[in-house]
Amino acid sequence: MKKLSHTDESGRALMVDVGYKEHQVRTATATGMIGMADETLQLIRENSIKKGDVLTTAEIAGIQAGKRTSDLIPLCHPLAITQLTVKAEIIDRGVEVTGKARCVGPTGIEMEALTAVSVALLTVYDMCKAVDKGMVISAIRLVEKTKEDVKKG
Repeated sequence: MKKLSHTDESGRALMVDVGYKEHQVRTATATGMIGMADETLQLIRENSIKKGDVLTTAEIAGIQAGKRTSDLIPLCHPLAITQLTVKAEIIDRGVEVTGKARCVGPTGIEMEALTAVSVALLTVYDMCKAVDKGMVISAIRLVEKTKEDVKKG
């Protein structure tokens, strides 16, 4: 098994020093879903949830959360995010959220994409909980992670 990079010799948590690493263009895509009753989906479609526009609010909440990832997850580095998109859309049995994040830096951006998706889904839950007690958030996962050298010139 690979040695964990976020612990010291005695097993205590630490933030990895990435100051020596080359900056690269890094991207990550994450997704997740929230299952809900057909009646709840219809209310979202009709924009009839009392708290307001569920999908747009979830997308904005996800973007805000992605930008705050290093404040929420103790060992995450603050990154200069160059792009962060969150898309919430109705699917057959609920709402699916996809988050895409991009930066140029010395470490990956997957935690920002995952945080954006997670908070967007929590926002859908919060906005719909008064009408649907059976919602289930599931399948939050990293879909893709890439890094490439910065093109000079």
